[in-house]
Formats: sequence, structure tokens, C-alpha cells
Amino acid sequence: MRLSLPGVALAGFSALAPDLDHPGSRLSKRLGFAQNYVRWAFAAAGVLLAVFTHFNLPMGPERRMGFTAAMSMFLIGMAMQNQSARKLALLFTGVGAVLAGLYWQFLWLSLLGAFVATAPFTSHRSWTHTIWAAALWTYIGYLANRDLGWHGVAAYAGAGYMSHLLADTLTKSGVRYLLPLSDMALKIPLISTGSTLGNMIELGICAGYGLLVALLWWQRFNFA
Repeated sequence: MRLSLPGVALAGFSALAPDLDHPGSRLSKRLGFAQNYVRWAFAAAGVLLAVFTHFNLPMGPERRMGFTAAMSMFLIGMAMQNQSARKLALLFTGVGAVLAGLYWQFLWLSLLGAFVATAPFTSHRSWTHTIWAAALWTYIGYLANRDLGWHGVAAYAGAGYMSHLLADTLTKSGVRYLLPLSDMALKIPLISTGSTLGNMIELGICAGYGLLVALLWWQRFNFA
């Protein structure tokens, strides 16, 4: 499977999905007064990706994947508010997706909606940070692939989700991959969450996704 711009964007969104359980946006807290700028930056990125998809990708699976990734980025931006508003925004978004999935008979959309709606009401690094949640997220991608022909969705979604869990494994808290079967946390305590090194690694991962998207974009325009 070759890398694609929408696919990498979808992997980036999937890498953020486990932290839907976060009690407050760590990025927003750190940036303080710049919270609204961050929100609108995510929303604007979603709009730009949608415009790019509309004008540059032909009808087919890659085009649909592009619009899905654009919508995901836009929703992340809109959800970056205070804690209660963030939870409500994700709850209503998730319930809407569940109902839409039931109406169109898309199981993957209903499962995605259920994930988005329930995750904010769980404790941080609990069930969204398990191997079961990663498997569910990948299965949602598989169902989307099967129903709509979004080829590669399962691979991009699963890889993005697992990249987050693996990064959290490097912290002192680690990840309890087998909850509720086992409360044991797998950890390689190389970094501390919120430390300078931790922030640099987190920034590096985000920059890596961004650089890959930029390289794919450049390749598309220069070798088309």
C-alpha cells in the first residue's frame, strides 16, 4: 500500500483519538491565551484539506478518505474548548454519528460515534489506551473499507492509534494495555509526561506527521 496524503492525515487523527478521554486539552492549557488560535488552526486545516481534496483528488476511495480526514480535523478544532463544552461537543457529535450510521446501515459509523461519545466520560489512560480499543479502531477502519471502498483505512487508522500508545509506553505512567483483564502497566520510563523531553518528543511526532504530509503534497504536485 503506497502512502497517500489523506491516509497520513487520517493516521494523524487516529494518533490523537486515544486522548479523547483527556479531562482537559493539555495543549490548550499550555498555550493559555492562544487556545482559540489553536482551535481555529485545526478547523482551518480541515477546511484546507477539504478544498485540496475537492480540487485535486479524483472521484474514488482516496477522495472519500480525504473528506473524512478533513471532517475529523475540523471536529477536533471545534472540540478544543473548556472541559464541559468539550465533552458535550463530542457527545453530540458521537450521538449524531451513531444515528447516521443506523439510518444508512453503516456499522462502522455507529461504532465510531459510540467511541467519540463515550471516551470523554472515562478516566484518562483507561480503556481508550488498551489493545482492545486499538483493535476496535482498526476494525472500524476495516468496516469502512469494506462498505465504501476506502482502501487502506484500517492500516492507517491502526498504525496511527498504536503510535500514540507506544509513545505513552515510554512515559513513567505507562499503558495498561490489557484492562480490565490486568491492571499491570507496560512502561519503559524514558520520559515524563509534561517534561521538556516529553514535550520535545510529542512535538517531534506531530512535526513528523506534518513533514510527511508536506512531502507527499510536494510529490503529488511535482510528479503528477
